[in-house]
Amino acid sequence: MTEADPRSNTHNRKPGAPSRRAGLLAALVAVQAVCAVFFVVDVTADFTWDGADVHTAFEAVIAVALVLGVIFGALEIRRTLDRIRRAETALSIASGALAEVIEAYFDRWGLTAAEANVALLAIKGFEVAEIAGLRGASASTVRVQLAKVYAKAGVTSRTQLLSVFIEDLMGEDLIGK
Repeated sequence: MTEADPRSNTHNRKPGAPSRRAGLLAALVAVQAVCAVFFVVDVTADFTWDGADVHTAFEAVIAVALVLGVIFGALEIRRTLDRIRRAETALSIASGALAEVIEAYFDRWGLTAAEANVALLAIKGFEVAEIAGLRGASASTVRVQLAKVYAKAGVTSRTQLLSVFIEDLMGEDLIGK
């Protein structure tokens, strides 16, 4: 694909967005930690100088709650970052799996390099004129190549071609044969 491909999802994602958000959350937890330390020091000083009273006890409860909030917030950020990493890994594996499935079918059908390229562009949703423009070929050449792809794949349309891969990834026959 070209860099200008509007359908390429790698250009539609904001790079670093999850890490920026994680950084902001980590900064927030750090500010909370500083506040928690301040409250703990203040409560300790109040207990030392003034002894136990209602005000000091209330501040102690707030300090404990703030410390627990910092701990649980940090743990939740860690869990969230782990889930994001696992999801990105799964997405990468799935993307690779789809590419492998497509390549295996193309090999099994005996597509030429040009037919495979045209088929891939068609699967990605490009119209005949767009494929022709990208390949520097005429629209009639692309139509002939698509017809050969459909014949080798045993399908009659782009939709049926795409369904071959979806069925394989889902692990079941969509039509219920």
